[in-house]
Amino acid sequence: MRVIAGIAKGMPLRAPGRGHLRPTSDRVREAIFSSLGDRVIGATVLDLYAGTGALGIEAASRGAARVTFVDDSREALKALRRNLEAFRQGRRIDCELTVVCAPLFAELGKLAKDPGRYTLVLADPPYGATGQALLEQTELPALLAPDGVLVLESGKRDALAAPAPWTVLREAVYGDTRVTTLRAG
Repeated sequence: MRVIAGIAKGMPLRAPGRGHLRPTSDRVREAIFSSLGDRVIGATVLDLYAGTGALGIEAASRGAARVTFVDDSREALKALRRNLEAFRQGRRIDCELTVVCAPLFAELGKLAKDPGRYTLVLADPPYGATGQALLEQTELPALLAPDGVLVLESGKRDALAAPAPWTVLREAVYGDTRVTTLRAG
């Protein structure tokens, strides 16, 4: 696993031992960021279920202005902090990087007090019903700027129904992973 493009292209990303996480594969990250194009440059990014930080670090490497990583797993956060330390080493970083250790749904309530804050929300929850539960959180749409999007990973067999106010903009399957890009409103 490595950073695909940008100022940290080729930088290896470390993950905790097996069984703790299912990091987004290089192939899937490449597809996500290719579909986002220039939208990442200058973006304010929220990386939910951040794990190793692969998605948020990729965004920072490609020119995001600010990335907030949210996870509640101590093992994941250890790996994330190691990856952020490696990302910062020897590079001039113009991106503000923040790590939040908190249960995700509780943190969404806190973040919603500052609506319209994020232009890009990246979410890679555990496969199963978690993706649908995330879409049903009423605070999540409020976090997005008017032109913001949510990129949600799920298992290809996970049935996702986009409740109001979500609109599906794009959906693609890569191996066992479904990537759905949505807009609120």
